[in-house]
Amino acid sequence: MTKHDPADSPPSVAGQGVRDRTPHDVSSGHRILLVDDNRQIAQAVTLAFDCAGHRVDTAVAPQEAFSHLAQYRYDAILLDLNFTQGQTSGEEGFACLARIVADDPTAAVVVITAHSGIRIAVAAMQAGASDFVMKPWRNADLIARVDAAVGKRRRPSSPSLAFGSAATATPAGLHRLLGDSPAVAGLRDLIRRVAPSAAGVIVSGPSGSGRSLVAALLHAGSPHADADAITIDVRDPLAWEKIGGTAGTLILRHPDRLDEVQQARLLDRLPATARTVAIVDDPAMMTPRLRARLGTVDLTMPPLSARHADALLLARHFAGLAAARHGRPVPPFTASAEALILARHWPDEVRGLAQAIERAVLLDDDGVIDAAALTPRLVDAVSPVTTATPPLDVSLEQSERVMIEAALRHHHHNVSHAAASLGLSRQALYRRMTRHGL
Repeated sequence: MTKHDPADSPPSVAGQGVRDRTPHDVSSGHRILLVDDNRQIAQAVTLAFDCAGHRVDTAVAPQEAFSHLAQYRYDAILLDLNFTQGQTSGEEGFACLARIVADDPTAAVVVITAHSGIRIAVAAMQAGASDFVMKPWRNADLIARVDAAVGKRRRPSSPSLAFGSAATATPAGLHRLLGDSPAVAGLRDLIRRVAPSAAGVIVSGPSGSGRSLVAALLHAGSPHADADAITIDVRDPLAWEKIGGTAGTLILRHPDRLDEVQQARLLDRLPATARTVAIVDDPAMMTPRLRARLGTVDLTMPPLSARHADALLLARHFAGLAAARHGRPVPPFTASAEALILARHWPDEVRGLAQAIERAVLLDDDGVIDAAALTPRLVDAVSPVTTATPPLDVSLEQSERVMIEAALRHHHHNVSHAAASLGLSRQALYRRMTRHGL
């Protein structure tokens, strides 16, 4: 199993990567993820499978489902195909199915469709689902179909396709890159295309953005996924001893920080049998020869500021992880907290956001996370001098400006959509934008 370097990847970003933890003891039966926005169906399915000795986790939307999938390894996934009121095309479910199967070709997915949706169900099977079940169903039939899907879990003939095979999964779940932004979707596509090859890859981007996760994904999709990757910080001379004889994935951290003589020595030491993944700050700092050897392909992890609404998706994911870790209920975010998460530049990128969310969950006293909880003031415990603490700026004017900026950014400055999300008319939003100089 690839070892994550905590100095460069957040606890789970996944984005992201998953902690090796199994908070629930599931000694027998299947662990199933139900993706359905109908809470009555969720209750009925949970009860039916519970009586049969299985465990069901529920997600009301695809984003929540991907968060669950980044935390745990599920035996089967029950997937509804529509999540928006009035939608019957199944497009939302098909998009979710495509991403699940792309991340894990062995996933046992049973789609849920209405009685009249037989054509959609067949199309879902062609798109990678293991089976389908029609509404309304008999519980015995539903359980039998899930049992059969689990029993026939597809195993890729080539390990290069096994992003989610048993050999490449962590004990709890899979390496997954969470996010719906175009930047992350494009990066996921590149990783899937490059990972099965023997090409060397240079992974760059801001520290804390998830570079180690990308390296783990490249290894998980490679022909060497059944063996541990060897991770070496080349700044440590003693670590160089592990380079010789490597025949699998060799993850090199910070080769760009070596001087030219050290880079030449590293180039001479690299075994021809190793597939290299180099994590760097600036590829231009490497000599042309070393860069050519390490990087047939360059992948750049986008900063969180370029990922738009991914910040809020990741914040909710981190809140769930932190709540489970500390034995607390998952607290919701207030509107001011959501606006701050979207608008703020987070030092240390995704890792910094994860730390802020975990701290807020740990210190939460009132069951919610507001903006103040994400920007705590530090108390000087050393100086005996008592000084006046400047008042916290919680003015309505400032909060309103932050929320408007966040809404405009989220909707790519489409005023109509931003106004609707804020519960305002276009004219009212324009007036407020003028007042705030926006």
